[in-house]
Parts: sequence; C-alpha cells; structure tokens
Amino acid sequence: MEFSVEQIAGILSGDIQGNKDAKVTGLSKIEEGQSGTLSFLANPKYEEHLYITKASVVIVNKSFVPTKEIPSTCTLIKVEDAYACFAQLLETYNQFRLKQPAIEQPSFIDVSAKVGSDLYLGAFAYIGSGAKIGNNVKIYPQAYVGDGVTIGDNTILFPGVKIYADSVIGKNCILHAGVVVGSDGFGFAPDENNVYSKVPQIGNVIIEDNVEIGSNTTLDKATLGSTFIRKGVKLDNLIHIAHNVEIGENTAIAAQAGVAGSTKIGKNAMIGGQAGISGHIKIADGTKIVAQSGIPGSVKKEGEILMGSPGIPMEDFKKSYYGFRKLPYILNKLRELEEKINKH
Repeated sequence: MEFSVEQIAGILSGDIQGNKDAKVTGLSKIEEGQSGTLSFLANPKYEEHLYITKASVVIVNKSFVPTKEIPSTCTLIKVEDAYACFAQLLETYNQFRLKQPAIEQPSFIDVSAKVGSDLYLGAFAYIGSGAKIGNNVKIYPQAYVGDGVTIGDNTILFPGVKIYADSVIGKNCILHAGVVVGSDGFGFAPDENNVYSKVPQIGNVIIEDNVEIGSNTTLDKATLGSTFIRKGVKLDNLIHIAHNVEIGENTAIAAQAGVAGSTKIGKNAMIGGQAGISGHIKIADGTKIVAQSGIPGSVKKEGEILMGSPGIPMEDFKKSYYGFRKLPYILNKLRELEEKINKH
C-alpha cells in the first residue's frame, strides 16, 4: 500500500515541511528507517537518528527545533503529539491490513445462526446453531464459534480461536490466535479412595466491550453462573483465568499469570508476568502485583503494590530482601561471636 505525505498529514492534521510529493509504502523505527518508509521522533534521546535517517517521512512534534541539518530526502510532518499521532497511524494502517468482508469456502454457518452485515469468515471456520454475530465481525480461518455464542460488533477472532457454547463476547474485542473461551473449569471431587469424579461445569464466560486477549490464553467457564471479563480488560499471552473468576474494568494482566477459581479482581489493577493468585479471594481496585509474586489471600487496601511470595507491600519486601542477602554475613558474625563467648 502506498500513501502520499499529503494523505498522511491530512489524517493527522499535521503540517508538511519538505517534499510534498513524497510517498511511503511502509513504517519503520527511526534508527532503522529506509527509503519509502515513515517513522516518528518523540523521545529526544533518539534525535541524533533524525540527522542520518534514510526514512522518507518522519513525524515530529510542532515544538521540535532541529539542531543540525536534516537529510534532503527526509520530509517532516509536524503535529501536536508525535507519539499519539504515530499510534493513530499504526491503527489506520492495521485496519487496511485486516480482512475485508467475505465468506470463504469451505466454512460453515448453521442455518439458525444470525449473522450481521460485513462479516469476514475465513476458510474452515465454524459458526454453530443459535449463534448471534454482530456487524463488521472478522472471524479468521479455523476459528470455532459454538452453539448459542454471542459476538458483538467489530470484534475480531484471529486464527484458531475457540469459543465454547453460550459464551458472550462484547463489541470491539480482539482475541488473538489460539485463545480458548469457555473450556471446563478444573472441577473434580475425590471419593474415599481418592478417585476423582468430574463436577459438571454448566456456566459460561461473559467478556464485555473493548477487551483484548493475547494468544493461547484460556478462560474457563463457570461451574454455575458466569466467569466475567469486564470492559476494557487487557490480557497478555498464555494466561489462565479459572472458573467463576471476575476481572474488573480496565485491569491489565501480563503473560503467564494465573488466577484460581472464584477470585474477584477489582478494576484498574495491574498484574505482572508469572504472578499466581489463589482462589476464592478478593483483590482491591488499583492493586499492582509485581511479576512472579504469589498472592495467597485477599488484598483489601486499594492501590497497594505487592511483591514476593507470599506477596507483601513492595517497600517491606525490598527491606526484607536486603536483610536476606546479608544473611550469610550475619551468620558468620554470629559464629564469630559464639566462638568468642565460648573461649571466655
């Protein structure tokens, strides 16, 4: 795809400084810019790259004043916020790359399913009975949409996503490759011989609007009722959300974290990678959990930063860790003191 500098400046409401006939066919980092690409400069520490870049177009802040000569092959677009404008441009570029409405074959739509306008359905994708699909939904190849599933407008299911029966997915959601929504929760009851009987999982998963879920993340359906992913939640790759969990609005969880059954996480929380959260507890709004921390009990104080396993307030953890690192020295000192005492 080719874009002129005037088209880009029009999208961003920017001012052109340089060649108004310049054209670009791709995007690049400023330190790796090549002819025909567009880049941006927002962080001053990368300014030196602007004076040697081969990029054809660079987005800069209107307040930016160059201290050296800019290559004649480089055209500037001056905007109010270079970083925000480049992000906007990335989103526009991404929309062009997404599939356009079409029903590829072979694919399957049950006769009882209701499908909105402008659907893209990739080859080998499946939509089950009673499913309700909104407008402008994109379902990529080999995705599975089970019976009774509801999917809101503008949602994207990338290749290999599996949505079990009766799950609900809101508007403007993105589910990346390999996501599983609605698989059985880990429910087994042992008898006196420690033989396990499966506890049927008959609930569902409800994902609200504007949620993004990374590749190969799994969300278990509830035993009874629903597992809830509230609006604006962002989940990274390889996360496990167990049955009957609730993740509050605008909470973000990094890769490889796990949340055990029936735990309720508040809104605006941030949870680092490989964190483990026990079941049947509550995590207060705004809680921040450092990577690899373990949370065995409820967190009641809003906005607290926890670190370690078991997780404790981060400043306490740092002090404790400092003491732990000094432990060999302390033990040696104790031995020396014991030897002195024993000699007397």
